[in-house]
Order: sequence, then structure tokens, then C-alpha cells
Amino acid sequence: MPPRALIVDDEAPAREELRYLLQEIGPVAQGAPVQVVGEATNGEEALVLLGSLEYDLVLLDIRMPGLTGLEVARAITGLVHRPQVIFTTAYPDHAVDAFDLAAADYLVKPFDAERLRRAVERALSAGPERTGEDAASAEARRPGEGNGAAGREPPNLVRIPVQKDGRTVLVAGDAIVYAAAARGYASLKLPDERVLVSFSLNELERRLQGHFLRVHRSYLVNLRHVRELVPDFQGGLALVMNDRQRSRVEVSRRHARELRRRLGI
Repeated sequence: MPPRALIVDDEAPAREELRYLLQEIGPVAQGAPVQVVGEATNGEEALVLLGSLEYDLVLLDIRMPGLTGLEVARAITGLVHRPQVIFTTAYPDHAVDAFDLAAADYLVKPFDAERLRRAVERALSAGPERTGEDAASAEARRPGEGNGAAGREPPNLVRIPVQKDGRTVLVAGDAIVYAAAARGYASLKLPDERVLVSFSLNELERRLQGHFLRVHRSYLVNLRHVRELVPDFQGGLALVMNDRQRSRVEVSRRHARELRRRLGI
């Protein structure tokens, strides 16, 4: 079945342009072209349509009369079949909030068919939202990767975009010592510095598979950078990392067993 999309934008020319671009990109991740089966001119209409039909993809404007696109995305987080959301907007200043809502992508108008194609393929290949161990298991079982050890390998090339001095710097996954949750965004601890990113910790967990492990609701660590395990005075654990500052990362009790298993101790 072709992936079904809903376009949400208060401007008719913008909706027409998105329809045109979706036709231009042709077949995508699921081997069929995206089928636009609904259009909404505001957030309220979008919620009605989303409650009456299962969509795979929502192309969502942010600034609209009534409910904003961010409010619509927040309202559908509880749907059993939550569609992937790609924000399409003329305003770049809402990206942090968008990725905190686990958006698949954030496109700033104007954009071309190739940029939209990459966003759509990324969104549709992600499938339904998952977190924690479910996300890791789903990644290991992606179609076409097989069931053996090779199929469970993480992607060879993982880069996280970081904005620095007006430039986009791509940080290699292996260079990340750990990631920490912050309000509305996350920070990456690198060997010599700390940088902010516009992804939530859940989004980073989905991107950084393999040797990364969630050890606390606020921390995602690179197991290759763990130097020591230190018991704390309450009977819990803390990790000492191998960055220059020998940072300490708290391990929650419910994650301690999986951490010991992954480290083979």
C-alpha cells in the first residue's frame, strides 16, 4: 500500500507546491509514491482528519491560525498509529521545539524535491515511534538486513549536525563521550568540549545505536568511552568517562543490570 500523507498548511499555494514536489520525487522508501489523501488548512482540521484515518506521514506547517503545527504534533503523540511528522515552514527558529517532539525532519521553505525526498525517506524508514529497547530491537530487525550478527551492526557512518559560529559541523558518533538531556534540547560531551544540539535525547538514542546505551533518563553514554564503574554511597553506580575532565555520569537502578551485561561484568 502506498504511504499515505496529510498536508497541513493555511496557504493554498504552499499545499499545491507540496503536492507537486511529492509527485516529483516518485517512489520512496516503501517502493511506492506517496499518496496525498488529505489536506487541512489549520490545526483543528488536521486533528479531525488525523482522528478519522491512519496516515503514515504529515507535512506540517508551524504558524497557522488557531492551533500551531507544534501544538498539533504534541496532540498526536498519544495516537496508537502516530504518523511521522515533517515540519515545513518559513521560520527556522522553531527547530529545537520540533525535534523535541521527535519530528522526522524540519524543512525551511523554500526547499526542492531532492531535499523533500531525503526527508520523506528518512521519515518512512523510521516507522512508528519507539523508545528505549524497543527502538534498538526495531533497528536490529530492519527489512533487508537479515537476522544474523551482520544485520545487527549499526550504520558505519553516523554524524550529528551541530551549529557552531553560523556553520553546521558534523560530529562523528564515535567522538561523543555521552549525551545529556537539557530543557528543549540535548548536549553532547566531546573529549574537549560540550556542544548543544537541537535533538531530544530520545532522538539521539534512535540515531546513535550500537555501542551507545541509555543509562539514565537524562544520559546516553558511549560504552567505548567508559573508564570506570564507581559505586555511590546509596548503593547505585556512577560511570567515570575517559574525556579530559573525567566526567561522572549517574546510572539509574533500572538501567544498571543492562549496563553490566553490555560491559560483560
